[in-house]
Amino acid sequence: MSQYAELDLPLIHAGKVRELYQLPAAEEGARGPILMVATDNISAFDFVLANRIPDKGAILTQLSLWWFEQLGVPHHVISTDVPTSVAGRAVVCEPLDMVPVECVARGYLTGSGWLEYQQNQEVCGVPLPAGLLDGSRLDEAIFTPATKAALGEHDENVDFETMVQTTGDELGQELRERTLSLYRRAEEISRERGLILADTKFEFGQRSNGGELILADEVLTPDSSRLWEASTWAPGENLQSFDKQFVRNWLLHESGWDRGSSDTPPALPDKIVEATRQRYVDAYERLTGTRW
Repeated sequence: MSQYAELDLPLIHAGKVRELYQLPAAEEGARGPILMVATDNISAFDFVLANRIPDKGAILTQLSLWWFEQLGVPHHVISTDVPTSVAGRAVVCEPLDMVPVECVARGYLTGSGWLEYQQNQEVCGVPLPAGLLDGSRLDEAIFTPATKAALGEHDENVDFETMVQTTGDELGQELRERTLSLYRRAEEISRERGLILADTKFEFGQRSNGGELILADEVLTPDSSRLWEASTWAPGENLQSFDKQFVRNWLLHESGWDRGSSDTPPALPDKIVEATRQRYVDAYERLTGTRW
């Protein structure tokens, strides 16, 4: 259900965080552009939580726009000229045929990758050296794709061979090369600003006239990436984060919620909401060098 009914536009899709609206086409028979609006929703463990994080949608949108400029690659944003009611949190996007894969690059071992490594010393079919810790830097970044799940279902990490059953080998190779190249550039930019980009996910779409691969959705935000304080980074110890891992940690260790149950997570206390917002603001300010 739309949070922005006042837009009076056809709602194409309402995801965990973003809502997509159809804009009129320039000419009859053409695909019209899409208005992509980032809400203040926050999700964790594939649940949309009861709380909203003030300013979150605008921070994600503005940080993505900043990253698109830094990366200098073709992307889906056409314009930031949007209705006043969603100004700052919305962009006008090119319609694309989205590739149904989350393209994840990991330069550090943590999260679901760390859990899998502890079981079989590999992540998504990529073997890794013995003796790594949670937070260890990898010798080189690895590509660990995930299938995109429907709302309410769990995304699934898969190996490259499983992914290409969906994408085909040629497109799969291009997705891996693009993902790792973008990660290496973004990791360098982040490190220059005192942050570690531990991992991130990208999404790509194809243009209908020839299938050119275009970077889409959000990029390199605290929702789609793990960002750590570089000055205090120490594998195997507490990793100071500027992303929603803070919320995941509260749910797992302080809230009393059982992740293995079918229960929805509890609402976040006000102090957790404010501390989460501050982490998003800090990430924006550290990366862009400008005040929020």
